[in-house]
Amino acid sequence: MLLFAVYVIIPIFQSIWISFFDWDGIGDKVFIGFGNYAELMDDPQFWTALWNNVLWLLFFMLAVPIGLGVALFLNQQVLGIRAVKSLFFFPFVISQVIVGVVFSWFYDPSSGLLQDIIGIFGFEPLPILASESMATYGIIAAGLWPQIAYTMILYLTGLNNLSPDQIEAARMDGAHGWSMLWKVIIPQLRPATFIAVVVTVIGALRSFDLVATMTGGGPYGSTTVLAFFMYEQSIFSYRMGYGAAIATVLFLLMLVYIAFFLWRMLRAERG
Repeated sequence: MLLFAVYVIIPIFQSIWISFFDWDGIGDKVFIGFGNYAELMDDPQFWTALWNNVLWLLFFMLAVPIGLGVALFLNQQVLGIRAVKSLFFFPFVISQVIVGVVFSWFYDPSSGLLQDIIGIFGFEPLPILASESMATYGIIAAGLWPQIAYTMILYLTGLNNLSPDQIEAARMDGAHGWSMLWKVIIPQLRPATFIAVVVTVIGALRSFDLVATMTGGGPYGSTTVLAFFMYEQSIFSYRMGYGAAIATVLFLLMLVYIAFFLWRMLRAERG
């Protein structure tokens, strides 16, 4: 608890406090109240970053059902399944920077594998990372690859802890297929689902590595997310107070979303 307070709780309140100041990170702080937040409301780059984070959040939630599907597929007792599990988990083990570099090569309009694939069907090369309308979705797709691997591992762990008595009783009552999955297996996977959703939400809202590696926020700031925007303002523009305000907004979004999901989960259990 002491370590958690020193390295998590106290820095959160320090960041919130700094957001009320105009500070370059070196000189004296000038108290401006909610001035940084008022400026955020009029900053078009902030709204672009916020909208991109919403897109990340919406599409990243696909990792939960896809991870469950992959886990159900891999939860088999067949020869070589451990090697297959290792291949599916591999994307989560490697660095996000490596994932970004690999997908940058994959999307390369001149020599990327994706262009070779779509060329088979007669389509022209797509400059995905150079397009304002497609770049964000390309980065999200790259982020989903390791995120699905992580949720898969969470669900595999949950499947190994299922109650065999409940499953056997359901079989005796005639449950099978979708009815077994929906009414018996998924309710027992609720703890794994909660962790998968929380981790996925946090991963979506604090997305930074892939944006920095693949586009640097471009083209023309179209792929900027709040974490990267905060980094740019704090480090390169020497606006620590403004960056802290962005970080506070990001923290509140994360807190509200996770609290809402936790409330719904607790209400479902009590019901």
